[in-house]
Amino acid sequence: MTQKAERIFVKGNEAIARGALAAKCQCFFGYPITPQNDIPEFMSSEMIKAGGDFVQAESEVAAANMLLGAGATGIRAMTSSSSPGMSLKQEAISYMAGSEVPAVIVNMNRGGPGLGDIGPAQGDYYQSTRGGGHGDYRHFTFGPGTVQEAYDLTIRAFDIAFEHRTPVLILGDAILGQMKEPITPWEPEGVESEGGHDWAINGRDDGREKRLIKSLFLQEGELAEQNKHLQAKYDSWTDLAECEEFETEDADLVICAYGSIGRIAKSAVRKFRKEGKKVGLFRPITLYPFPSAQLKALADQGKRFLTIEHNLGQMLDDVRLAIRTVTDSDFYPIYPGNLPTPDELEEPILKSLEGK
Repeated sequence: MTQKAERIFVKGNEAIARGALAAKCQCFFGYPITPQNDIPEFMSSEMIKAGGDFVQAESEVAAANMLLGAGATGIRAMTSSSSPGMSLKQEAISYMAGSEVPAVIVNMNRGGPGLGDIGPAQGDYYQSTRGGGHGDYRHFTFGPGTVQEAYDLTIRAFDIAFEHRTPVLILGDAILGQMKEPITPWEPEGVESEGGHDWAINGRDDGREKRLIKSLFLQEGELAEQNKHLQAKYDSWTDLAECEEFETEDADLVICAYGSIGRIAKSAVRKFRKEGKKVGLFRPITLYPFPSAQLKALADQGKRFLTIEHNLGQMLDDVRLAIRTVTDSDFYPIYPGNLPTPDELEEPILKSLEGK
């Protein structure tokens, strides 16, 4: 990569937009909804300056289908939304997965269900890691916890999308999207904004053989083979699972948390450490593939676990699946609609630490 010298002070939303431009994103299709509005607002001017195209679509449905069309031609393209808007995009995302179209999608999770509120929450974890739409599919999912990570993972999202021909989702929330932190921008080397893909549908002026991108498979056995192929691809992502382990080496209790709750839990862990209590943090960075092997390795060392989420218990399933042959995990929910603080986490952490 090529590092830039200056550090800048930006919101998480803007960091994602800047990361997309650094990754040579050429098309952005958006629709306004809080708390992700900074992304299309930034892209509406900066994408044009970068020589790309910005479209404010007439709906989230339209934006997602525009993304499908752009990705099918081999162009680096992105859309962003927040929870209710993401629900409207699911049909097109299923088509992208089924037809193996690369795309980057950002969800700044807000409270729900329904319209909920515009504050932070993590209630979209299931939707983000289980496919979200119809049919059997998964897509790669990142859960950044810092503004720098939001920038970095956006660049990686484009690389993974095109290397594996898959939609890649970046899952944040109102905390990550709206807070400001200093970041060091950088640009990847050797990135082509479009072209050069032997699968892309971009015309036949060169006389090449016909190409077809589709998610409809009607011949006998054809869909089964496609699903087998897709599952093999998803299984291959296991080696790409990534996490942060903080103070876990000698920890008696390991907190499992992701995204903004992971960073809040990290503050609580630091306080407990100052008091001599052996608490650590396990923060998944890839939510799918989930870093199950890394978590089980901690369970094999005899550690106890407490999962903390800003929902009623969703990542908890993945934690328990990872450690199911060894132990279980306690759980502390932060109900959407509440703003969590490190102090709020101290009592449930202490109870789990003491085995209560």
